[in-house]
Amino acid sequence: MTFDAIGIAGTGLTVHRKWLDALSDNIANINTAAPTSGAAFQERYVVVENDPSSPGVYVAGIELGDGEGRMVYQPDHPLADDDGYIRMPDIDLGDQMSQLILAQRGYEASAAVVDRAKTTYEAALQIGRS
Repeated sequence: MTFDAIGIAGTGLTVHRKWLDALSDNIANINTAAPTSGAAFQERYVVVENDPSSPGVYVAGIELGDGEGRMVYQPDHPLADDDGYIRMPDIDLGDQMSQLILAQRGYEASAAVVDRAKTTYEAALQIGRS
């Protein structure tokens, strides 16, 4: 039972770490400009699924948002087209920060489960030695 808790929480740690990685990538590229002829930075989304053959979850993949972005008038930008526009990602910083807090709290919760299960296992070993 203790090892199951550690294994399940470990899958949660992996998923939340991948989610944190995707969110940090999105935030880092929120101001990445692209020419209007190309695609804007595409927001990353982590796809999570449960594994019916074993407890826990896993990252099934990373999906990308559309590269349409939003057109911004910035005629002095080196990537601006003849009309003065560049393409910027359509990523909401407030949404990304909210998700970042959720992912961080989920990671902390999974780490706490691993720590408590480890403490329980160590206590059981001490009882067995007495």
